[in-house]
Amino acid sequence: MTTEIPVIDVGSRRDEVARALDEACRTSGFFYVVGHGVDERLQRRLETLAREFFGLDEQEKSAIAMVHGGRAWRGWFPLGGELTSGVADQKEGLYFGTELGADHPRVRAGVPLHGANLFPERPAGLRDAVLAYLDAMTRLGHTLAEGLAQALGLDAGWFAEHLTADPTILFRIFHYPPTAQRSDEGWGVAEHTDYGLLTMVRQDDVGGLEVRTPGGWMAAPPIPGSFVCNLGDMLERMTGGAYRSTPHRVRNTSTTNRVSFAFFFDPSWEAEILPVPVQPTLIQRPDEEPRWDGASVHDFSGTYGDYLLGKVAKVFPQLGDQHLD
Repeated sequence: MTTEIPVIDVGSRRDEVARALDEACRTSGFFYVVGHGVDERLQRRLETLAREFFGLDEQEKSAIAMVHGGRAWRGWFPLGGELTSGVADQKEGLYFGTELGADHPRVRAGVPLHGANLFPERPAGLRDAVLAYLDAMTRLGHTLAEGLAQALGLDAGWFAEHLTADPTILFRIFHYPPTAQRSDEGWGVAEHTDYGLLTMVRQDDVGGLEVRTPGGWMAAPPIPGSFVCNLGDMLERMTGGAYRSTPHRVRNTSTTNRVSFAFFFDPSWEAEILPVPVQPTLIQRPDEEPRWDGASVHDFSGTYGDYLLGKVAKVFPQLGDQHLD
């Protein structure tokens, strides 16, 4: 399969990985990773279990609806239950994060987006598969952060030392039903950027992900054995725009269900988002259009937790009203 989005073997020599990451981050802000070592059997098992869950009736799924997750912001949301730019997405999903017990200091303090995950009674095994996947993808996130640090001319451990010693880990399993077969129907998820450092997505074989480029929208088709990765707003902010947080969107125009795993490897909750100490040369991009939301990530100052809360309250306003005050 050919694609304009680069494919990077993270099992290659470190200097080769760093050079490839630097090029990808300066241009498309997207890349595929292979050679990552994440167990394919675990991925397939988790997809099978996720499809089984999404096939249940809504009454059973609603037993772990997000409203039951409270401030932890975990659980299931129905089709149309998430907003992008104020418009309902044509997808349903499961929200997970780092599994934290009631005795964790942030849970005791009532910090939003921290706490225990919600798992259904059926299918059996979903809990174990999700927690194993969280562990595996967190390790990959640290590996990629090392490569990004070297790409920026920093010590390999710079992110771990300054931003990701205790990363904010969020994991979403999305189900896009085949409801958007006409060009005028809604998006599975409309144009948006991600919030943090790095997103790693496992796609099934359906396709539907599109990336915005200076020349227009470009498909990011599934490549077997890969994760498609993109940068978040914080990395663009930290590099002064040299590394790009690229808008993307999804529409399932097939006649079958699409399931994807979106794993977010982001700065620690309390980390202040500051410029990296070695600023890369900014590539001039003539005729570049304004961001999709009319905002600028370079206007933000504060902690990553501040930035994230301001974003997620717009995605689920009804939950934000109840649980983020």
